[in-house]
Amino acid sequence: MLSTPSFDSDRVSQPPRRAFLSRLGMGFGSLGLQSLLGGAGLLTPASHASAETTVPLAPRQPLLPGKAKRVIHLFMNGGPSHVDSFDPKPELDRYAGQMLPMQNLRTERQTGAAFASPFEFKHHGQSGIEVSDLFPHVARCIDDIAVIRSMKADVPNHEPSLMLMNCGEARLVRPSVGSWVTYGLGSENQNLPGFIVMCPGGYPIQESQNWQSGFLPGVFQGTYVDSRHREVEKLIEHIQNKKLTSSRQRRQLDLLQRINREHVEQRQADPQLEARIHSFELAYRMQMDATDAFDIQREPEHIRDMYGDGVQGRQMLIARRLLERGVRFVQLWHGAGQPWDNHDDIEKNHRRLARECDQPIGALLTDLKQRGMLEDTLVLWGGEFGRTPTVELPKPGANAGKINGRDHNHHGFTMWLAGGGVRGGMVHGATDPFGFQAVEDVVHVHDLHATILWLLGFDHEAFTFRYAGRDFRLTDVHGNIVRSLIA
Repeated sequence: MLSTPSFDSDRVSQPPRRAFLSRLGMGFGSLGLQSLLGGAGLLTPASHASAETTVPLAPRQPLLPGKAKRVIHLFMNGGPSHVDSFDPKPELDRYAGQMLPMQNLRTERQTGAAFASPFEFKHHGQSGIEVSDLFPHVARCIDDIAVIRSMKADVPNHEPSLMLMNCGEARLVRPSVGSWVTYGLGSENQNLPGFIVMCPGGYPIQESQNWQSGFLPGVFQGTYVDSRHREVEKLIEHIQNKKLTSSRQRRQLDLLQRINREHVEQRQADPQLEARIHSFELAYRMQMDATDAFDIQREPEHIRDMYGDGVQGRQMLIARRLLERGVRFVQLWHGAGQPWDNHDDIEKNHRRLARECDQPIGALLTDLKQRGMLEDTLVLWGGEFGRTPTVELPKPGANAGKINGRDHNHHGFTMWLAGGGVRGGMVHGATDPFGFQAVEDVVHVHDLHATILWLLGFDHEAFTFRYAGRDFRLTDVHGNIVRSLIA
């Protein structure tokens, strides 16, 4: 059982010292939440009470024989339409313009008649799984993909659905999936954060709550990178110190750490102070490793061409390089600024969005497989929910008054998994003939999380953390492993 270390939250550092640390912590000080809590043995999870846990991000073996060792989560922000991508519904063509019988299901806004997909579906691979022409590059990899056509969330609203998908809880503060994974497995590179989030152009809805560590120690929170930039110096601010040599920085840091360790001993391991103290160490170490990992110009030209020169291509290539260097969990966002939330002009907008990410996703899956990494790298694709098979009606402030888009749909949608012990070339579950509601082998988000943890070597019911007098887990009191997805 995983439990939390005890600490005295009433003890606080003196204001002068806080101000001093705050000034020193500018720039890379924000990485305190992903820092090494190293040699002092601070914030050590009680579940790993051994010598190796003096460093919380030290690599650890799970209790079960999970095949996946690392995760890439491709988050399609806003809710991509399943009936236009991976869940073909010929009945929508037959019933186009007619009201559907299940329209009593709750949606966020009022919808009208059935809306036929403007995209063409074709069978692909030896498995013959149907994929729309939005994703031709992904379709070439379909035999390595398990498509879940029966996903289900709780509500048709972005904020709670984002929290449910990312943290397993729609309302209360809970650790994100990436935080749980790095808490359980640590990281294979102590010079980089174990959990990195790349979201070009700024934060999505709910901002950093999507990758929060919650009540887990701050070292397990995701490190945000604005991946719209090309230059390493812009991707990671203050990556180089232009005023001090490396040796002088090392001496300065050693002195600061020695003073701070004495300060911590007087305050019985205040967690906020500890996280900030060790952020300096990680920041120093990252100056070499991060420069190398984020510089895709070190890749051969044919590899860069395979991923493409767009933002998504660059961040997916960086993600592969991070995984090669031992980073445990990488979340890549698409659509933070212009999301898949297409209440109107769905044909135009979905086609544009798919064009931005299809080639990079196909390249990522192909590249991982060629390097022998796909077998132990779990790739997850999807958004917070899907979209209705019915057209959204005009409403002031909701859309542009057009009748060519779809509303949010949490009753049934699609996600897919690849690699990491997943049985590829298969379809799990189904929605009704129109794609409104999951009706066969339904997979709730809690079930998805339970399955992800199982693939990584954890029993979701036993993988817990003691906080505020009870044992918490990612799946709360829910979740069943979807064993048909496991190879």
